[in-house]
Amino acid sequence: MIRRTGPRAAAGALAALLVLAGCSSKAKNAENGDGDTQSAGGVKTGDGISGRTITLGALTDMTGVYATLGKSVTQAQQLYVKQLNADGGVCGYKVRLTVRDHGYDPQKAVSGYTELEPKVLGFAQFIGSPFVAAVKQRVDGQDKGLVLPQAWSSALLGSPYIRVIGSTYDIETINAVDFLVQEKGVRKGDKIGHVYFEGDYGESALVGSKHIAKEKGLTVVEQKIKPTDNDMTAQVAALKQAGVKGIVISAGPRQAASLVGVAAAGGFDVPIIGNNSAFAPQLLATQAGPALMKNYYVASPSLPIGADTPEAKKLVADYQAAYPKDALDNGIVAGWTAVSAFGEALKKACETKDLTREGVDKALLAIDSFDVGFGIAQDFTDPKSASSRQSVILQPDKGVTGGMKVVREAEASEVAEAYTPGA
Repeated sequence: MIRRTGPRAAAGALAALLVLAGCSSKAKNAENGDGDTQSAGGVKTGDGISGRTITLGALTDMTGVYATLGKSVTQAQQLYVKQLNADGGVCGYKVRLTVRDHGYDPQKAVSGYTELEPKVLGFAQFIGSPFVAAVKQRVDGQDKGLVLPQAWSSALLGSPYIRVIGSTYDIETINAVDFLVQEKGVRKGDKIGHVYFEGDYGESALVGSKHIAKEKGLTVVEQKIKPTDNDMTAQVAALKQAGVKGIVISAGPRQAASLVGVAAAGGFDVPIIGNNSAFAPQLLATQAGPALMKNYYVASPSLPIGADTPEAKKLVADYQAAYPKDALDNGIVAGWTAVSAFGEALKKACETKDLTREGVDKALLAIDSFDVGFGIAQDFTDPKSASSRQSVILQPDKGVTGGMKVVREAEASEVAEAYTPGA
């Protein structure tokens, strides 16, 4: 989502930072020992395990573009770790989550990874597709620690260690446009607008919109923006002039609120749908709130936090008890799902008495149907494929828990089912 003159330039610059930051972290530090060890219980351990503690990393955004998401993801994961430890931990080990805020800054993201990587077993959180992509070569090469990011770029597919949870942005966007075609009156021959962040996130989503546009006989009118662009007036004017019949936005909550609000103020009455990270329920309290509830939709990799399932209701109750002053949003679901998947991998690795990075990686690859109660089962067995091709379509509604209601249940469109990322 950030670049110098293009997304690949950004990835190159971030990769260079990795080299400067010191890629020789595999020289084990004193805390973690030199190589794998055998505990008294016969369990193999290695990086990220010291004494009776397993340390996981979280590289989050508490102060940047995705500050709302980062706070919810992190607090949900801290809650999971607290509950896991209260239940006895894993293999007799307590789990600790070490958090670093990168503020959606590339240098901070890379330096945070470099700092934590030798000290953790893996990462239950890493926000920012371009930042995860920048360290992918290192993760796949020398580090081999499991990373479960809050990032859905198709560029992250193919790694046995970096596992995207849910449909990637291209697949999610295919399902989003399919919703516009099936239920919002967009037809063959129409134009659709696509407002997207430059970089891995937006351009992965753009691949999806172009693919389904070709399949459905649509034309995509592109509007590329930067994460620092918060006023969408110019983009709305351009799309209105082009005569688009629907709009996809692959950006942050601020950009989505501006886009929807400006369109409504100008009488530009077309349906707008965003990717999963393009909404925060706090927006419903702003001037854009009424327009968001009328004309905005979100494609999501899961049911919302207010889902009518026992697991969702328990998570809501537990989260509200732990953080009574904080709002409920789908960042909680994303954080909880990722750390739960990591926890499941730890438990399976415990069963085979191998809590090394290699043992945990293998354990996750054996999980073919994982659902923590939010409607979509994840299959982690094929690193080349997204763990799901389904999306739930949500609509903002301040009258429901978490501010989002389901308008289309989990579904993979025919185009999404037939689509191969990168083909």
